[in-house]
Amino acid sequence: MNSTEDFRTAALRYAVDTALCAGHGRCYSLDPDHFDSDDVGYAVVLDRAESASRRAAMEDVVAACPEGAISIVEGPAGS
Repeated sequence: MNSTEDFRTAALRYAVDTALCAGHGRCYSLDPDHFDSDDVGYAVVLDRAESASRRAAMEDVVAACPEGAISIVEGPAGS
């Protein structure tokens, strides 16, 4: 794959709305490769992009958040 193709390939990342997060911990229990917790138990997103093929698994984690604080953001690969 050349650099032009890399740029056009979507990379998916999680985002957490810290104003909504209540620290339930489901995100880092379900997907510890992408989430950690801070000193008081609130979600911290680890900077790791995934390909579009993982969208369904990521959407399961988003749906598991009782506060609706997690979303998926899409951008060019390598960003």
